[in-house]
Parts: sequence; structure tokens; C-alpha cells
Amino acid sequence: MPVLWWRSVGNTHTAFAMESMIDELAHAVGRDPLDYRLALLKDSPRHLRALQLAAQKAGWGTPLPKVRARGLAVHESFGSIIAQVAEVAVEDNQIRVHKVTCAVDCGQVVNPLGLEAQVQGSVAYGLSAVLRSELTLKDGRVEQSNFHDYEVLRLHQMPEVAVHLIPSDAKMGGIGEPATAPVSAAVANAVFALTGQRLRSLPLRLAV
Repeated sequence: MPVLWWRSVGNTHTAFAMESMIDELAHAVGRDPLDYRLALLKDSPRHLRALQLAAQKAGWGTPLPKVRARGLAVHESFGSIIAQVAEVAVEDNQIRVHKVTCAVDCGQVVNPLGLEAQVQGSVAYGLSAVLRSELTLKDGRVEQSNFHDYEVLRLHQMPEVAVHLIPSDAKMGGIGEPATAPVSAAVANAVFALTGQRLRSLPLRLAV
């Protein structure tokens, strides 16, 4: 099968694998996933700032209703660093993302409103792959033909997306794609925190 580019190119699946594994390691040693990452990134001040801001704005460590949990991820791509905290629930055995809090360090910002819109769109795009979109093959052909059977996120499924910019004098980075990459791991890590199920493939599907 020919394989072509996806938004964020390889960062989508590499961020999913890396940040899911970091979360597994944190839980294996009994550490808070945020504290574990902060220790690993002690020599990476931009990553630290992004993680700390996203966690603070999302209320990391504060109580949630028992039916919800949070997960986080951080990833650098195209010269920009994005940290995200996803707040999720499970409704009728389906994963529902209620909020994604994003902290963005992309260097100098020229158009803050445009940046916010790009991050929100990236989250919507990423969540489509995380929750809905799936390609299946039969006899060497893709079975899906259009959006009736290749599902994308609908408006009523879209979470609140809070975008927080970090003042930075770093070299200007990209913003059209970086926020797509970490959302898969943030959601999967939240699902683990809520259900104890570690999901390692996309789209995320809970065991019945």
C-alpha cells in the first residue's frame, strides 16, 4: 500500500509512541506523570515551561469527578514546543474528550489569533484520528470511500480547547502542524488514568 503524508508528518505517531511510553514508565515507578517528565527535562527549559503552564492551566493535581481523568503529553516539532493536557470521560464505552489545554512555545508570535485558530484546528484534526477515523483494507483495497464511513470529529464532539502562548525569544517555529502531534498521547494517557486500560493503537478503542 502506498503511504503518504499526514498532518505533522511523522510527528503524529512518534509523539504517540514516545509520550505513551513515558507515561508507562512513570506509572511503573509510581511517579506522577508530570513530575516524572519534569525530572527528565530538567535541562530543557522551554519544554519545562510548556509542561508547567499547561498543567497549571488545566488544574493538574486538583480533584475531578470520578468519571473523568487527565492525561498530558509534550512534543517538539517544526521548531515549536506544545504541551497538552486532555480531560476525558467514558460514556457508553466511548471515549469523550471534554477539554484540551495547550501551552505553546513557537518563538516570536506574529498573529496570536491566527496561532490560536491553528492550534484549535490541529486538536480537532488530531482528535479525529484518535477517536473516529479508521482505514481498513480488504483484498488490497481501502474499504472507506467518503466521510460517511471514514468518520471525522463532528461539532458536538469537539472539546473546549484552551490555548496559552508562552512569551519566547527563541527562533520562530511553525504552528500549522505541531499541536496535532501530542494530543493522541494526552488522550490515551488520560484513558489509562481513568480506566487502567493502556491503549497502544489508533483510533483508541476501549475493551468491552
